Amino acid sequence: MTRAEVGYQIFLIVKQNLCPKDEKTLTEEASFKDLGADSLDSVEMVMEIEDAFGITISDEEANQLKTIGQTIDYVWKKVER
Repeated sequence: MTRAEVGYQIFLIVKQNLCPKDEKTLTEEASFKDLGADSLDSVEMVMEIEDAFGITISDEEANQLKTIGQTIDYVWKKVER
């Protein structure tokens, strides 16, 4: 799986959960906080990411993921073989 494929899936999950009015705000630099994510949104996205990629993300690791790009990099490292 390539980083681009991981990124595509994560962007879909973020878009589905946060429904930004302006999709131009969905960039790798965008923070979940700036996109309006609350703690419930964050938990739901982590669970969906875990299911989509067959990985486990600890609460401590999830709390470190502040932007879409950080999340893509983290997941890609966990799934790349």
